Amino acid sequence: MSSKAGPLAGVRIVEIDAIGPVPLAAMLLADMGADIIRVARPPSAGAGAWDDVGGDILHRSRNVVYLNLKDPEHKAQLLDLVERADGLIEGYRPGVMERLGIGPDACLARNPKFVFGRMTGWGQSGPMALRAGHDLNYISITGALHGMGDQGAPPPVPLNLVGDYGGGAMFLIAGMLAALLSAKTSGKGQVVDACITDGVASLMGLFYAWQPKGLWNDAPSSNLLDGGAPFYRCYACADGRHVAVGCLEPQFFAQMLKGVGLEDRGYDQNDPAGWPAMQADFEAIFATRSRDEWAELFAETDACVTPVLSMVEAPAHPHNRARGTFIDRNAIPQPAPAPRFSETVSAIEEPGTLSAEDAIRRWS
Repeated sequence: MSSKAGPLAGVRIVEIDAIGPVPLAAMLLADMGADIIRVARPPSAGAGAWDDVGGDILHRSRNVVYLNLKDPEHKAQLLDLVERADGLIEGYRPGVMERLGIGPDACLARNPKFVFGRMTGWGQSGPMALRAGHDLNYISITGALHGMGDQGAPPPVPLNLVGDYGGGAMFLIAGMLAALLSAKTSGKGQVVDACITDGVASLMGLFYAWQPKGLWNDAPSSNLLDGGAPFYRCYACADGRHVAVGCLEPQFFAQMLKGVGLEDRGYDQNDPAGWPAMQADFEAIFATRSRDEWAELFAETDACVTPVLSMVEAPAHPHNRARGTFIDRNAIPQPAPAPRFSETVSAIEEPGTLSAEDAIRRWS
């Protein structure tokens, strides 16, 4: 039996080893107490190839079982785990799990309350469902990528936070938790079709709501939240580093102007016609001091001016230190479990390796 703590203690999930959204979703669920067994290929079949893709962090808090899912005996062991589990998450292309004989029908036949979570870029249906793709491709067809960056320049690559993690992992987690609650009350399991393009489209809801009202232009870097507004963008400082300026509300805008000594300019904050001149003024003034000098000047204000920190710098920021936002584990700085719970506190556990037989006994 597992002794894990957290709000999901007692929930059992099988994770079919993958890259992209699946390991992050599993990490977060495991941090919250879910007992997750990660099923990976055995060493003879190339196990470990994906362990290096963030595995020191993304594979924390859960055990691994090595199974060759093309082997009938190993497939039977996986279905034994399914019979004892609450759900499964996988990230293969549509049809792969069915061809292996461990698709939703096979799993639900063994466990009618089972939740089968499927994570893909294009979804389980549609003309592109079987095509290859990555984060950048998925966000390109939703309008999200087009809305980023400067006009006339190629859109920037926003890490893989928007597609894989925002539209993918977070929607997979939400779908799994909703389906697990439904199974608990109805006794019926189901398939969760988590699709990155669907998720990113949902994340774009605000902008699709604004566009027909004339509140959002379909040209990048011309709107309130895409860098078009001079009071919501980043500026270079004297040392080549940057500050983030996010003073949307007039009272915060006023504090920012006072801090940079431009309070007497008489800017009309919400008049886009004046934004180019305002931006030029801000660029000139922020270039006169270093990033950390500006950060210190604005530290005790509501001007919404903050330093743009590197990954090396971020864990040492006083706010992050005070909250314990980052921790050191095995000499590797990494994010602490989130969100936080007042009663069922999340915790990180060291990963381990189990035999299939031990994993089945653990869940018996």
